[in-house]
Amino acid sequence: MDITVIGRGNIGGGLAGLWERAGHEVTRLGRGGGDASAAEAVLVAVPGDAVPAALASVTGLSGKTVLDATNLYGEVKPPAGFASNAEYVKSVTGGPTAKVFNTNIAALYGRIATARAKPSNLWSGDEEARRVVEQLSIDAGYEAVRLGDLSLAATQESLAHAVVAIAQSDLGPFVYRLATPEQL
Repeated sequence: MDITVIGRGNIGGGLAGLWERAGHEVTRLGRGGGDASAAEAVLVAVPGDAVPAALASVTGLSGKTVLDATNLYGEVKPPAGFASNAEYVKSVTGGPTAKVFNTNIAALYGRIATARAKPSNLWSGDEEARRVVEQLSIDAGYEAVRLGDLSLAATQESLAHAVVAIAQSDLGPFVYRLATPEQL
């Protein structure tokens, strides 16, 4: 799959590396922006308040399947008129959109392959994004677990606060697995 990653930090850079090792063609875009016309999927992995500027610096986004891995911390809110960054992203690109990879700890990407059980990767979004989300989750070492449609993206963005709080507790960085008793 041809993937464009907007953001070269821990999340964008980390996922880009995992996907390249899985055989995907990845174009990495930073602050200077670029063109995503050739992409089958686009990952947005920039600070939550930088989403409008990041999308404005990239051409070729119209109709693309976009994975939004951003989070809103502190007093940062989504753009005016939107309940979540993911809903804003969809309004700009017009393509299938998913909130995903925002509740996993990037510092652990290099250790996912050695986990006893495949960790979960929560996502909410358009059904049309499912194939891309599930494939890229698997290729990063995760199992995709859907919360629901894009209207749940704001709930998922809020959940990231709990993930950070847990990681800052005595537990430290962690992965999680959501499974039925039969899957354990």
